Amino acid sequence: MLKRLMSAIVGLLLLASLVLGSAGYWWLSQNNLNQTSVVVVIEKGQTLNHMAKQWEDEGWLRSALRLKVAARLTGGARDIRAGEFIIPPGLNSLTILPYLAEAQTRTYRVSLIEGRRLSAALEALGQAEHLQQDLGHLTRERVADYLNLNVDTEAQLYPDTYVYHRNQPVSEIITQAHNRLNQVLKEEWEARSENLPYSEPYEALVMASIIEKETCVASERPVIAGVFVRRLQKNMRLETDPTVIYGLGESFDGNLTRAHLRDRSNPYNTYRNKGLPPGPIALAGREAIRAALNPADGTELFFVARGDGSHYFSSTLEEHNKAVRRYQLSRRSDYRSAPSADQDNGEAN
Repeated sequence: MLKRLMSAIVGLLLLASLVLGSAGYWWLSQNNLNQTSVVVVIEKGQTLNHMAKQWEDEGWLRSALRLKVAARLTGGARDIRAGEFIIPPGLNSLTILPYLAEAQTRTYRVSLIEGRRLSAALEALGQAEHLQQDLGHLTRERVADYLNLNVDTEAQLYPDTYVYHRNQPVSEIITQAHNRLNQVLKEEWEARSENLPYSEPYEALVMASIIEKETCVASERPVIAGVFVRRLQKNMRLETDPTVIYGLGESFDGNLTRAHLRDRSNPYNTYRNKGLPPGPIALAGREAIRAALNPADGTELFFVARGDGSHYFSSTLEEHNKAVRRYQLSRRSDYRSAPSADQDNGEAN
């Protein structure tokens, strides 16, 4: 009799446990979240209790208690990582923590554009969404100090699109962009042509920056590089407008005059000074660097903008003067040498 009673009690307890377990699972699996996507930010060191309370206060988590019970039963709180996540609709208290343990953190992007000045790159970095500005207001001097540069800061960041996480320090992007530039410059320098007028990779970077400003047509980069390399080899002046414009700085109002071209006080005036300018004038990408180090063969020494973004190349001054009369002296008032919104591109020669 006692044995039967004990069996009955055990059976009732098992049944009660099964009923309670089923009820508990049903309770935990009920919809506890909004039926729309939610963006959450989990800070480093944040506890589940704090997160659950915060999410409940924000209104999209209906019961912090349900989430905490589920975490206790599954041990899911151990796998929570810091970061920003997008929680999709359809999860519940039992599935949200496993999802967060496997989900990719949300990322952002910032683009540094080739042919633009460093100031434009620093502005983009300074305004990038959720990028931690750990260096304060970004200036050339601050970046030069941070990177410990012994050359001009211009062009010391590689133009590319950089992916980052919320609250990632901007210094990490700057380091990445600088290291990327050095790596590309090293690779292209090792694959360079012979008999180039550069004593070091930095001089090739200066040339590449000029090439970036002179053309928006990819196929013209090696040809323009060839023109400039031959000028240097013949001890001719480069005579390129973008360097003059760069040297004018903020004083340039969009109108390049003969007085500007005659000004010997501008160290970037390649109409008056032979050789390369003192430093780069824009961010240079791999293709421009490659062109500077592998210029096209030929005899061309001059080029003039056609007005559609491309250029006409000449081997003699006589041919060049004819091209100038054809493409520039008869051009319209709204003529541009390149179809770009960046006003400081200037005109090619």
